[in-house]
Amino acid sequence: MAHSGPMTDWRKAKLPVFAFLAPATIIYTLFMIYPLIDSIRLSFYATPSGGEMAFVGFDNYRTILGDPDWSATFWNSFWNNMKFFAVHMLVQNPIGIALAGILSLPQLRFRNTYRTMMIMPTMLSVVIVGFIWQLILSPVWGVGVDILDIFGLKSLFGPWLGKEGSALITLSFISVWQWVGIPLMLIYAALLAIPDDLVDAAIVDGATHFEVFLHIKLPLVLPTVAMVSILTFVGNFNAFDLIYAVKGALAGPNFSTDIMGTLFYRTFFGYQLQLGDPSLGATVASLMFLIILAGVLFYLFAVQRRLARYQL
Repeated sequence: MAHSGPMTDWRKAKLPVFAFLAPATIIYTLFMIYPLIDSIRLSFYATPSGGEMAFVGFDNYRTILGDPDWSATFWNSFWNNMKFFAVHMLVQNPIGIALAGILSLPQLRFRNTYRTMMIMPTMLSVVIVGFIWQLILSPVWGVGVDILDIFGLKSLFGPWLGKEGSALITLSFISVWQWVGIPLMLIYAALLAIPDDLVDAAIVDGATHFEVFLHIKLPLVLPTVAMVSILTFVGNFNAFDLIYAVKGALAGPNFSTDIMGTLFYRTFFGYQLQLGDPSLGATVASLMFLIILAGVLFYLFAVQRRLARYQL
């Protein structure tokens, strides 16, 4: 019998690679790529009352961005989303960096306990988190006023979730509390990858732990910090569940907590007296995708290329 030769062995070696990639590729295409493409396609169609779906070009986009009623609602949700993102960038990520730096201290005791406690909120259901914080911040039976009273700050307590000026910021801080463990663990893992020789040499030269973190560790983990920032951007502009769980689809009071996720929900599925319109809903979803895409491209071409890469 003739020998099959090295070509057959090469094909046999390559077959498992395709076999492993195919299921993930099929599932990702079916549940991610196809819905995205179909949503964009649907945004170019409209269904007149009692009629069949017809191609309308960019009319839906003109309606969302140009109609006085729709544009006011859209830009309100967009700027609320920007505020939501800004709180996470200015509060969540710096806290994550600081906590990661503290956990990386070699003399810190019970670090595993602290790490577990900080990551635990991320494992809770958003519905449970929203319900718990509603109970805590309730001006009627909440314990928030009692906690502030212990520190002599009772006069600062108010119905923060019920005021237009504070509801969105309060929900942002609740989200920060729940998800701060994600940037913490990512940055902490990057800090652990820094060779001990660099840290030891700096300490021998007289640097404090704070100086070591500020001048050695932090520059080395900047690529990870940038990655956390873009993940925060994408996650915040896909946010929906916390706002819906606490304030409902109307994102009250008076749409002051309305973000693009809740706007999409009301537009696509309808809510109370507002009828759902799948075409306009798909248009909102497509605009969300374009905003996220613009942010990701900005990160790739304007931020990532400028980051200094250090060979450890």
